[in-house]
Amino acid sequence: MRIALTLGSLAGLNILLVFIYQWYVVTILGPGAETDALFAGMVVPQLVLAVVSSSLTHVLVPMLATSDETKLNQDAWSFLQGIGLLFGGIATVLFVTAGAWVPWTVPGFNISTKLLTISLTRIQLISMVFMALNGVLLSVNHARQRFIRVELISILATIAGLAFLLWGLPRFGVSSAAWAMVLKVVIQTILLLPGIGSYRRPDWRSKSVKEAWKRLRPLLLGTIYYKSDQFIDRFLASMTLVGGLSLLHLAQQIYAAGNQILNKAVASPMVPLLAQKAHCGDWQSFRTIVRNRLFWIVMITGAGFLCLLLVGQQFLGLLFGHNRFGEAEVLILWRLLVALAGVWIGGAMGLILSTSFYAKGNTKIPTRIGVIGFTLGLGFKVAGFYKWGVLGIAAGTTLYNFLNVILYQIALSRHLRKLIQDGDENRSI
Repeated sequence: MRIALTLGSLAGLNILLVFIYQWYVVTILGPGAETDALFAGMVVPQLVLAVVSSSLTHVLVPMLATSDETKLNQDAWSFLQGIGLLFGGIATVLFVTAGAWVPWTVPGFNISTKLLTISLTRIQLISMVFMALNGVLLSVNHARQRFIRVELISILATIAGLAFLLWGLPRFGVSSAAWAMVLKVVIQTILLLPGIGSYRRPDWRSKSVKEAWKRLRPLLLGTIYYKSDQFIDRFLASMTLVGGLSLLHLAQQIYAAGNQILNKAVASPMVPLLAQKAHCGDWQSFRTIVRNRLFWIVMITGAGFLCLLLVGQQFLGLLFGHNRFGEAEVLILWRLLVALAGVWIGGAMGLILSTSFYAKGNTKIPTRIGVIGFTLGLGFKVAGFYKWGVLGIAAGTTLYNFLNVILYQIALSRHLRKLIQDGDENRSI
């Protein structure tokens, strides 16, 4: 509990700094064409971050947590260089072709806003590469249970990026916001790199690399598919009112920030522990850990949503009602947060349930559930968009997240019940 509280506090401070970044941009510039272009340009880096956090860390942490120091260092450098080459190549292709594909993702923007989106996307593609590298570096530190060190480094990097933003936004405009994110992830990579030990040449033929790729292959393909909901959201939101995309993004980021705190304080620390329980076949303890974490997640998110309903609009007014962020925008933001309840409650529950599968090395079941949920959720979002506009997109997202939770819970309960029964039969024999 003490470790969870410490991690939660550090993660909370880091998220607060990131939130100040978002707050400063939208209050100074106001929700409009510039912020729409900035947040639309973040889609690809955020997709990479989502894929990396949902794939790399969940696969690598359980594998590395049971490796000795020498093997861990060798595997870490192999993974790091492989991921760097892969995402470096992807970023290069996307950078060169951005003028062709970016406009298709924001059909509702006018010509000038599309051109600005292309420019900001290219800047943020640089951060995409470093986000991918950080996925490996974070996995190594989590496997070694260096959670506090990771959070401190993230805080330092975020402070540096925020300082650049505060200096640059009044002077260079919205482009400085994109460069601030690049600076942050580059500093984070530099500070995390010494934690994996002295340089090792990659060993592409090692058993660990082959096993990691075996687990990652279905997970990456599935995750890229169902995490592309951000593209769908931006695509639809670009056809709503000017500033609607920015407000939807801001609402999603508020909940994402909360979920990230819960992930770092509750979900991530349980991965090495669950991996060890799975390794020795102690499925009763495995199930108990999952149930306890799930209980606390429901209590925390439920209390938070109740506060939003009671005093959320007034609080948002105090927080955002400055400069170019008016009362009408505050009301829309509050309604979006209410409509996105599933992202907050269901998303946090899904973190615990999906992490439980990854901790035991099972990537197929959560990937399959993610694909099914996303496919159905796509229909929910499109129907909601045509009925209620940007609020309908949010409502469709909520249905999608709660559907995933139900599917995760059914699959995990069945899976653990079978493993426990098999273990009891083996002991009786």
